[in-house]
Amino acid sequence: MKSAQDVFDELNELDEHPTIEAKTGKGDSLFETICAFSNEPDLGGGIILLGIEQDINSEMPTYKVKGINNPDKISAEIASECSGRFNVPIRPLMRTEKLHGKIVIIIYVNEVSDSEKPVYFKNKNLPSGAYRRIGSTDQKCTEDDLTILFSGRNKSTYDETMCKDADLNDIDPDSVSYYRNLRKNANPAAEELLWSDEDLLLSLCALKKENGILYPTVCGILLFGTRKALRRLFPMMRVDYMRLPGKEWIEDPDNRFTTIEMKGSLLQLAQRINEQVFEDIPKTFYLEEGQSQAKSLSLPAKVLREAIVNAFMHGSYRANQPIQIRRYNNRIEIENAGYSLKNEDQLGEAGSRPRNPKIASIFHDTNLAETKGSGIRTMRRLMQQEKFAPPTFESSREKDSFVTRLLLHHFLTEQDLVWLKNLGHDDLNDHQKQSLVFIRETGAIDNKTYRQLSGVDTLCASKDLRRLCELELLELKGKASNAYYLPTEKISANTHQLESETYKIEANTPQLEVNTLQLAANTPQLVANTPQRKRIPLPENLLAEIEKIGKKPRKPITIDMVIKLCSWRELSADELTYYLGRKNKRDFLKSFLKPLIQNKTLVYTIPNMISHPDQKYKTPNKIEGTL
Repeated sequence: MKSAQDVFDELNELDEHPTIEAKTGKGDSLFETICAFSNEPDLGGGIILLGIEQDINSEMPTYKVKGINNPDKISAEIASECSGRFNVPIRPLMRTEKLHGKIVIIIYVNEVSDSEKPVYFKNKNLPSGAYRRIGSTDQKCTEDDLTILFSGRNKSTYDETMCKDADLNDIDPDSVSYYRNLRKNANPAAEELLWSDEDLLLSLCALKKENGILYPTVCGILLFGTRKALRRLFPMMRVDYMRLPGKEWIEDPDNRFTTIEMKGSLLQLAQRINEQVFEDIPKTFYLEEGQSQAKSLSLPAKVLREAIVNAFMHGSYRANQPIQIRRYNNRIEIENAGYSLKNEDQLGEAGSRPRNPKIASIFHDTNLAETKGSGIRTMRRLMQQEKFAPPTFESSREKDSFVTRLLLHHFLTEQDLVWLKNLGHDDLNDHQKQSLVFIRETGAIDNKTYRQLSGVDTLCASKDLRRLCELELLELKGKASNAYYLPTEKISANTHQLESETYKIEANTPQLEVNTLQLAANTPQLVANTPQRKRIPLPENLLAEIEKIGKKPRKPITIDMVIKLCSWRELSADELTYYLGRKNKRDFLKSFLKPLIQNKTLVYTIPNMISHPDQKYKTPNKIEGTL
């Protein structure tokens, strides 16, 4: 077992992380962490160091020893409450130690068995009475979390739920035939190909029988439903494919994006959207020395297919939201409702936790998806094999979403190496070089993304990123789990130089067309100390409305005004508080902006990094086009 000194050293090196938490003393948050450590699948529990506080005056995450008074009494109270506050008794192992001359308590919490999950507070209802350990935070459980925690008790999943307002007429025979063809290509000897449609659908859990009546399930409607049934039961089940100019969301307001809306059963939709997106990806042809036939260079088709199918298999259909595929000049982003049920640090490891196991099984059986649990590993392997940046993934419980990001960019090409050389630091390792190219393309990076790009552990990622900060190439923003890094003026200046120069690349050098993309001159610089921009005067009608509502309007009136302002143009929290005469920005964010984001009335302009200094708010864009 680790000593208190070992845990304290690890805290100051890595900050709080999935298996270590610092607490100043006994309180509700302590027991929430104990509950989360007990529940989190495959984590094996965690360690809590009691009597530690964070040094708020330090730029980097730093902890100091505060100490505990009456440690024996505190330990006895914790043991007693762990025995009685939860639905099952929790027996943590506690030890008192002296650290820096003060008394601390180190608490070891074991993960409970599957049959005992979920652990929850007896005085609260499920799901909110249970907690999971997500990264370095304790998160209240959702219905999707309970699906995972109840899995040891064979609780049914949402995709096998019967749709009792549907019947056999809502099943499309053409979709069933399409499945049969896919299954035959994957395994011509599959015995279910000889069964009737009814028996086949029952075996796939696309149909269920109750009191002698056959009902389609959620899986059955999504995979084999008619268009009318899909429209009636899942009206928002579609894919919005957006083609955006530039590298940022609505970079040029005069050059709006185009959107293709696709609907249909999931099996057919997966094929259609994959073909549409792949056809649009820039391709380069090059001729190797001594060869007479040119080769094509592009994003691996299998990677794109796997990313799209993953969104179908792991998305939350309770949310009834469309899947978004955003194709920028330099990357593709695929976003689905539903955060990852698997801890982000475990993505790519063996094993899978599909939100929709019945749907996932059908995609696997038809070879539209990789073997269970190996999809992300395969994507990473293929991207690195073709010398592309590894895919990165972002799971957000706050937005209940999951984003897969594929850069259409070869890493460390001749052009990149010239750009890196101009930075003046020849001692950078390949991982640091890759991260700098990544941040040049996307604008920011955090520890998690660095690990996904490089494959290194948390400690190594922290050291590499700190080194880049010491060299004044990156700047740390935020703290603890919200920490991220932005490029400094050195990066921005070097990027502007890249824009103004023309590089002559030999014809036989593999290059994607996207490598020569020019950054727009009006792209905002991601530098924390950017001078405050001049505020644009309000239109007369909005100015008159704000004057009319007065200084202290009721909350519904303020909400209505916020929506009108964000319909006029994209606005930051600072701009909104200024226009509305509000002094407390933090209270305004909590009381107005966060609720409007959660109910989808407003959306972020930089959805992939909520705490970005250039973050703004806008009303959702209208969808254009249909297919």
